[in-house]
Amino acid sequence: MDLPGVWVLYLKTMKTINHPPPIAITPDLALHEAQESDAPAMYQLIDEHRAYMREWLPFIDFSQSVADTELFLRTVTAPGNMQDKVYTIRYQGQMAGIIGFKAIDRVNKRLEIGYWLGEDFQGKGIMLRCCQALLAQAFDHLHMNRIQIRVGVGNHKSSAIPKKLGFQLEGIERAGEWLRGAFIDLEVYSLLKREWEQQKA
Repeated sequence: MDLPGVWVLYLKTMKTINHPPPIAITPDLALHEAQESDAPAMYQLIDEHRAYMREWLPFIDFSQSVADTELFLRTVTAPGNMQDKVYTIRYQGQMAGIIGFKAIDRVNKRLEIGYWLGEDFQGKGIMLRCCQALLAQAFDHLHMNRIQIRVGVGNHKSSAIPKKLGFQLEGIERAGEWLRGAFIDLEVYSLLKREWEQQKA
């Protein structure tokens, strides 16, 4: 193969490595592994829904430019970062929010799922279906034993997700998060692999 042919093959290979296929959930809903190039669309979504999202998301006040979002994406997608796996949520071709794994602990086979969704995309069952897809990834492909979701006390829209998915409320993490100048308590929900398998049976 001549040099140009080798170069074309290399580029195709790198594209496959850097852009894995999305997780298709429904014909109009899919999860795409986050890329640094997602920063402009993600920041636009944050900025358009800033007032709504600021109520429960501490990072909003620190996201003041596309560069801030680029830094976040660069951090969570860095080759050496083994504790985070972030997906963008695409609904009808639009950036709707993000969901992902954090605090991945492969030794103890546990991780946490975090998520947020733009206001315009609320009430459509999007996040419930996205969480179901990631539970399958975590338990069936990553072979995790425990999945955790933490939610601010009083954030009823967010806490409805783990409740509907069969998570158990373990308790309250007191002063677990700094939000808008004060500490707030967090509800801690968990789901074990055996419970997940019982749900599927």
